[in-house]
Amino acid sequence: MSAHRYLLIDGHSIIHAWPELRTLHRQAARRHLAREQLLQRMRNYQDMTGERVIVVFDGTQSRTSEERETDGLQIFYADAGKTADSIIERLVAKYAAQHPMRAATADGMIRETVSAFGGNWISPETLRTICDEAEGEMRRRIKG
Repeated sequence: MSAHRYLLIDGHSIIHAWPELRTLHRQAARRHLAREQLLQRMRNYQDMTGERVIVVFDGTQSRTSEERETDGLQIFYADAGKTADSIIERLVAKYAAQHPMRAATADGMIRETVSAFGGNWISPETLRTICDEAEGEMRRRIKG
């Protein structure tokens, strides 16, 4: 087993589950801010824990795209014919035997599939808690 641990985020599921992000997402002109706030929290979490974070969003493009931030997040946008769910399920099916993997989503079908392939599921509420803890630790370290 590799030393790397992975946390897969079902982006829109989390946005719809966290009230402050859901409120932003409902306003078309501010929808991008919901995504940016989620990505920033995930960057903070990854920086504090060393767990590698992969955020997956449903997409509208003709093909799946991937962004890799330098020493940062890996972000996937599903193509119009796929969902974030299918990308998360494919990643867990392919890599859970070699790497500890968790998936954060409110989707019960993803939870079952992730578990079947040997990954672990966490709820949007648990994700919020672990992000809050990591950000609290970050603030304590900055204050010194």
